[in-house]
Amino acid sequence: MARRIIKRDYYKATAPPFGPNITPYPGEGMTVQRQDLVGYNGDEAVAFAVKQCKVGVVAAYPITPQTIMVEAFSQYVADGEVDTEFVCVESEHSAISACVGSSLVGVRVFTATASQGVALMHEVLYAASGLRCPIVMAVANRALSAPINIHGDHSDMMGSRDCGWIQIYVENVQEAYDWTIMAFKIAEDPAVQLPVSINLDGFTLTHSMENLNVMKDDEVAKFLPPRKAYVKLDPDHPITLGGLALPEYYFEIKRQQEEAIRMAHKVIESVAEEYCPRACREYGIIETFMIDDAEAAILTLGSTAGTARHVARSLRSRGKKVGVIKLWLYRPFPAAEVAAAVSGLKALAVVERAISFGAPMGAVASDTAVALRQSDSKVKMLNAICGIGGRDISPDDLEDVFNKALEVGETGVVKEPVMYVGVRE
Repeated sequence: MARRIIKRDYYKATAPPFGPNITPYPGEGMTVQRQDLVGYNGDEAVAFAVKQCKVGVVAAYPITPQTIMVEAFSQYVADGEVDTEFVCVESEHSAISACVGSSLVGVRVFTATASQGVALMHEVLYAASGLRCPIVMAVANRALSAPINIHGDHSDMMGSRDCGWIQIYVENVQEAYDWTIMAFKIAEDPAVQLPVSINLDGFTLTHSMENLNVMKDDEVAKFLPPRKAYVKLDPDHPITLGGLALPEYYFEIKRQQEEAIRMAHKVIESVAEEYCPRACREYGIIETFMIDDAEAAILTLGSTAGTARHVARSLRSRGKKVGVIKLWLYRPFPAAEVAAAVSGLKALAVVERAISFGAPMGAVASDTAVALRQSDSKVKMLNAICGIGGRDISPDDLEDVFNKALEVGETGVVKEPVMYVGVRE
């Protein structure tokens, strides 16, 4: 099976011992005994993964619903369980600035934030990617103000989707742990050298406790050796990084950066190939569910995917041919994988948790539409905006979206290109 597109075609809910929605990796000699089963929420899972990754510097500022990540990791520092410089800064802007400086001197770096914290970092997010800093940042996705809202949607990182960071979205606590470990290897690959954000839905994942299978420390160490810095600041051999680039050079630098983020696509596949046998779990670029004979499907990212699979099973039991496509990778956008996954569909509904004000569709739908157009796909597409400001995305909501997509597939007519699901109008 190609690891780029992970196919799951089981029709009944399963509860394997590897955690929610995770299928055991079919590798030879892989056993659960190499892992420990614990109960962590999403924030704690990220903090534990960072602990195992032997990070040299953590600079962060607490913000709901990310705060537990910082608290949990600071406790590891206080207890002497990690040899990490924990930098307490006065703002998120300072946090990412400290991470950039630390990364440039060659150490492994982590930070975490959410919502307005991402917005305050925005200026330096571009500096981090432009300076090719392999920082890993966990984002507890949360709505942006005004009005103030502390609950989960994807407005924060969708607003920074073109800042040059690799973006990965996770469905559950197990994925948050696994992708955090993989993110360091992806970011630090010599062909990439770019920052990575791991996105987990605020409160839905950050504060929900789940069974979590964690690898032994020595297994993580074998997978992720100490960082090798290819360019780093050294007072004895001074160099200039991020200096003035006039029109004669700036364009070329940005073109190289674009090549690096596209190269990340292959590196992510390679890292997943190496990680999956160790973790006894499967990961890739996207995941499909019951898609082979489907007539209509939902494409989504984050925790919504689990609800969508639940609804798809229910509709299948009633004879409706539906499926689900989940993006793990959002930037770089997996255009080829999406086009391949939808090739047999009549209609596709893109479900997302952010509004692109004034745009024809949401950000994920717009990217998907371009990918389908480039592949000459005939699939009809509609966009469903839901879950804004932490509003629940219910099975009934997604069943309505599936039925709309089935109707579009049957008639060939998209009467409502953008649906606002679950809103009072």
